[in-house]
Amino acid sequence: MGLLDRYRGKKVLVTGHTGFKGSWMSKVLTLSGAEVIGYALAPPTEPSLFKLSEVDNKLSSITGDIRDLKRLQDCFATYQPEIVIHMAAQPLVRESYKNPVDTYAVNVMGTVNLLEAVRGCDSVKSVVNVTTDKVYRNKEWGWGYRENDELNGFDPYSNSKSCSELVTSSYINSFFSFRQQSCAISTCRAGNVIGGGDFAIDRIIPDCVRAVSANREIIVRNPASTRPYQHVLEPIFAYLQLAISQLENSKFAGSYNIGPDDEDCVSTGELVDMFCGIWGESASWNCIPEENAPHEAHYLKLDCSMFKSAIGWKPKWHIEDALKKTVEWSKAYQNGENISEVMNRQILAYAEG
Repeated sequence: MGLLDRYRGKKVLVTGHTGFKGSWMSKVLTLSGAEVIGYALAPPTEPSLFKLSEVDNKLSSITGDIRDLKRLQDCFATYQPEIVIHMAAQPLVRESYKNPVDTYAVNVMGTVNLLEAVRGCDSVKSVVNVTTDKVYRNKEWGWGYRENDELNGFDPYSNSKSCSELVTSSYINSFFSFRQQSCAISTCRAGNVIGGGDFAIDRIIPDCVRAVSANREIIVRNPASTRPYQHVLEPIFAYLQLAISQLENSKFAGSYNIGPDDEDCVSTGELVDMFCGIWGESASWNCIPEENAPHEAHYLKLDCSMFKSAIGWKPKWHIEDALKKTVEWSKAYQNGENISEVMNRQILAYAEG
């Protein structure tokens, strides 16, 4: 039985379902035949992938703030989900320097509220908390971080996600590990994602798409920074595989890195070179360093061997495939194609690949 088939009829609550990753997650789940409940603020960008994906009439969409514990608890009590995917977050490093208090409130207390809601809802049997590869204390070394390395992100975003990991661990130890409630809980630390429909500011591929669409040169701040880039469907399918696996057997619960193979951990300059080659139409870029730029890690890489071994997962699309799918989506959007159908095709191609 394929992964999507395993979700047919399952009741799944997704926080942050109106964001970039959340919209792709909602699309995958609705295609699978799951009963999906979304809890999030209004879409964070205009245009919005959530609206373009046409999933709004295929799920129960609750407008709510993850910081509002009472509303979140009421949502759980009303819908009684079996599986929870926690994706609601303030997801941007540079935004976290501008608004650290909000970043911690959303990413730390949001996790506390989510787990409190789970604690009071006996129907929940599987929870996946989505964090980030940036939870680790970055020592700029040349090998991948493992799950037992120190958690201590540098900037407010990364650090708030480190805190989210610690909150989750405390709740597991305090309330779930002694079978006070039968619920498997995991955290997932995924690398940088790319894909169609990301309209966020200060992300390299959306910046590239905006520039070439306006016939402008792409501006790159730091072409030497290296990240584990992957298509957005890679971690989404990984989260779903983990959530259903630990639902069926709690031994799979844990904290896992989810990222691409080593050859897909590339510098920003290499990434933009590949993007320009795939986009064509004389796309080009130039390096203009930002004066007094806030600190961002130079080199970051994950060791994902534990997740591969435990769950049997492996990446399907290499970085060039991921860029081709992103360009395909972006050009379809430019040409006025039906984005819901484009997403369906890409999801089914990934699932069947």
